[in-house]
Amino acid sequence: MLSDHASMNRFKLLIICFLLVGAGWFFFGSSNNDQDKSSGKGEHHGAGGKNAAVPVALATAKTGDISVYLEELGSITPRSQVTVHTLINGQLMNVLFTEGQMVKKDNMLAQIDDRPYVAALEQAQGSLARDQALLAEAKIDLARYQLLWKQDSIAKQQLDTQASLVKQDEGAVLNDQGQVDNAKVNLVYTKITAPVNGRVGLRQVDAGNIVHTTDTNGIVVVTELQPITSIFTIPEDNIPNIFKHTADNNKLVAEAWDRDNKNKLATGVLTAVDNQVDSTTGTVKARAEFANEDNALFPSQFVNIRLKLDTLKDVVTIPTSAVQRGTHGTFVYLAKPDNTVSVQNITLGPADGEIVSVTEGIKIGDQMVVDGADNLRDGAKIEVAKSDTTATPAGAAPADDTNAKNDDTKTDDAKKSGGHHHKHQKGGDDTDKDKTP
Repeated sequence: MLSDHASMNRFKLLIICFLLVGAGWFFFGSSNNDQDKSSGKGEHHGAGGKNAAVPVALATAKTGDISVYLEELGSITPRSQVTVHTLINGQLMNVLFTEGQMVKKDNMLAQIDDRPYVAALEQAQGSLARDQALLAEAKIDLARYQLLWKQDSIAKQQLDTQASLVKQDEGAVLNDQGQVDNAKVNLVYTKITAPVNGRVGLRQVDAGNIVHTTDTNGIVVVTELQPITSIFTIPEDNIPNIFKHTADNNKLVAEAWDRDNKNKLATGVLTAVDNQVDSTTGTVKARAEFANEDNALFPSQFVNIRLKLDTLKDVVTIPTSAVQRGTHGTFVYLAKPDNTVSVQNITLGPADGEIVSVTEGIKIGDQMVVDGADNLRDGAKIEVAKSDTTATPAGAAPADDTNAKNDDTKTDDAKKSGGHHHKHQKGGDDTDKDKTP
């Protein structure tokens, strides 16, 4: 009996162990399966699988005109910038300008005490009047002596002495006249005027101070702003092309753009090119002039100067965003009718903003990827998410807004169902979708 009872207990213990192992296997196996499903480790590839189509935006190659520019960094330089100094010594009585004020040439800026110079003018005029009277008397005596010498009444020496005295008095009168003119000029200098049209800066001296002709800073600086110029450099290799376009007094159009090259500040013309190349940099200085009527340009401001050299007519153009660069040079991803892309090497021409010309590798009507190229390779599948207004997606006719919304809804449903529903365009089938490029 004891032996049968012990056997029965062992049998029950064995059954309990089997049940525990089975329960553990069921629990942990179900958890692993759920984790596999949630982490996308199933057998089927969803929208993010290696065979999924890459959403891209397309653009179409067109014909157009490309402006050829020479772009250089320049600095705005006033055509005239004058430090106003006093030309006489004296006390500054009045400052008649406001800092930052726009002034015209000959506008009065300041005044120096003129009383000493008025007195000097009166003294010079008095000396002139006295010497003019002496000269008149000497000339009368000379005429009398000439008559007496003809009558042989005086010696020739007395006549010569009187003639010499007349010459001395004439010299004294001329000297006095110069003193009068100098005093008048000094009197004019007591009124300090603007030498050019422009904007006055901060004043360097206040009223009441004694100013001297040797003062370093002067009274104020006047800067001409309209017109204004820009100094920039041109590579020596471009000099023949510049002179070819400026022959027969033709003016090259110059554009001034801001530091980020996003906003055009002013349009002017090339006015001068220096007469020698800087051997250390291989460049030559040039000057462009701008009317600057809106004061968009300011002295010492850095700008990007664009010289318009030529205009290419009816060339193949593509967006610059379509251009890719690799170890084998420049290329684009061409869209094919079967919703795949191919790598196409191209040769670029001049660029104008966001448009660049292509001399080889692209023909009119070709479609290329302008957005989403980072995830592409040769033969990769694509899904057209956006195209330009004139472009037709590869292998499909242009769709209206309703069809686009329906396609977006289908795409969302496909993502929710694990990616089994493929959005594809005319010209591609399910078989093409599953093939490796």
